Amino acid sequence: MRSFSERNPAWIAVVGTVLLVAGFLATFYSESLPVIGRGTTYTAHFAEAAGLTTSSEVRVAGVKVGKVTDVRLDGTEVVVAFTVKDAWLGDRTSAAIKIKTLLGQKYVALEPDGEEELDPDDPIPLERTTVPFDIAEATSGLATNLEEIDVEQLADSFRAMSASFEDTPADVRAMLDGLSGLAKTISSRDEELATLLRSMRSVSGTMADLDGEVEDLLVDGDLLLTELDARRDAMRLLLRGTRQLSRQVVGVIGDNEEVLAPALAKLDRVSRILQRNEDHIDEALRLLGPYYTLLTDATGSGPWVDGYLCGLFTEVDGVQRPHLDPDRQRNCHPEGGGGR
Repeated sequence: MRSFSERNPAWIAVVGTVLLVAGFLATFYSESLPVIGRGTTYTAHFAEAAGLTTSSEVRVAGVKVGKVTDVRLDGTEVVVAFTVKDAWLGDRTSAAIKIKTLLGQKYVALEPDGEEELDPDDPIPLERTTVPFDIAEATSGLATNLEEIDVEQLADSFRAMSASFEDTPADVRAMLDGLSGLAKTISSRDEELATLLRSMRSVSGTMADLDGEVEDLLVDGDLLLTELDARRDAMRLLLRGTRQLSRQVVGVIGDNEEVLAPALAKLDRVSRILQRNEDHIDEALRLLGPYYTLLTDATGSGPWVDGYLCGLFTEVDGVQRPHLDPDRQRNCHPEGGGGR
């Protein structure tokens, strides 16, 4: 085999350039490659975005298979681009924007259908897509619309209707009387209803403001439940070991009952003796306190013992000398506090 120095430099340059260009293109379009890429890109037309954002999940039968890459407006429709990996989509596939969490996060749910594979260049039409019903927006709109109702005018309308049907049969009159009573109740509760609607709007605004905090709380709760689930096996093993230990203790007690019974009986007698002599023990401990205090004072100054020897030195001819004279009276209470 010839070395590089013996080969044609022009061919080496051409091959190297081709390899560099191929590597650059593979790096630039790596997400579009079939094996290591993020999947195939499809598009779908929706009547509205419904809160869908880029990076929202794409699911098939509840399993995540991709994510939304683009949401743009095309005339009166919203075009959503998304990727799908490791999932087959037919030419009759339908798409729906569904609610992921209580806080309003959305995802795209795909329902594969058809006999042939869906062409990525053919978008899913508006006829095969649906959008969710947003409860928060509906509640807010309901509160706004109800606040605009003239309650007094509504009550006058019900009273006028009741007067118009005054000569009608008893059943109809009873129904109209009920409507009239309902109108009076609504009219009398006007302020309460207005307060309730304002509270509903305030709650909706607060939930919208605390969207991130509530979402973090739910995520943390999910993490806590996940950790508890992970610790469940360890807790089960701990309980099983505790049961086994209790059975072994019961067995040991049963096997050694002849030895343990006399020992426990003697221990009971000792405890009764100690209980009867509780006052004497307390008095002994009280007296031991000063003794150990003085002992600590005598031995705590260093590697020696402090003490006082009375009568060792006697003054003879004006000089202190070691002289023991049993006939001499001595005072054994040192004025200086003792010595070593």
